[in-house]
Formats: sequence, C-alpha cells, structure tokens
Amino acid sequence: MSPSHIHVPDHCRTVTEILSRVGDKWSIQVVVQMGEGPKRFNELRRSVTGISQRMLTLTLRGLERDGLVTRTVYPTIPPRVDYQLTGLGCSLLRTVRGLGEWAIANRDEILAARQRFDQGGDADGDVSQKFDAA
Repeated sequence: MSPSHIHVPDHCRTVTEILSRVGDKWSIQVVVQMGEGPKRFNELRRSVTGISQRMLTLTLRGLERDGLVTRTVYPTIPPRVDYQLTGLGCSLLRTVRGLGEWAIANRDEILAARQRFDQGGDADGDVSQKFDAA
C-alpha cells in the first residue's frame, strides 16, 4: 500500500484497528518474547515484567484471534500449552525489530529535538524563521 492510499477512510479505520492491537502496552512485549521460539504461559509471564496473569491471558487471546500467535495444547497431565508466533506474527516481529533499530539509531537526535523544543525552540532548532515568515 502506497502512502497516498493510507488516508482512504476505510484504510484509516483498518490501520487504527490493527495498530490498537499491536500498539497496546503488552502485545509487542509478548511478541518479542516469542521471537525466541515457543513459550509456555508462565515463561511469558516471568519474562514480561509487570504483566498480570489476567492481562497476559487477554493479550494472548487477542494475538491468537488476530492470527499472530498459535496455541498448542498437549494431552499430558497436567496439560501443557505452548504459544508460538505464526508467519504473520513473525512478519510483525521483523517490523517491530526494524522500528526498534530506528529508535535506537535516532535516539540522540530525538532527545536533542525534545531539549530544543522544551527550551522554547522548534524541533529544527530555529524558532525565528516560523515567526519571520508570518
């Protein structure tokens, strides 16, 4: 999809809906943890700092519903359940890792822009041009 097609109202709703799933507080952290391979529920719970049992359950159900995660139940006593990324989930993980790399590569520039902004300048560092043009 080209950038000009993102602003079609139906596409905006679709993008918003999907980004709300993957952009919530926990989903990306869970997806990243599963990037290392299948995980059991308690492994995920221990590796995602601060997530409650209920929130992990809801997050996994949402990711499974969206086709990003599969849930496999093994007929053992007690039952063993593994969660694993699907191909779609792996493609999300690649995108998330790319975004993470971008954030790391641009962190200093973003922090400098914030500092300029907080000191009364703009993100480009020159507040006078804005007012002179007006």
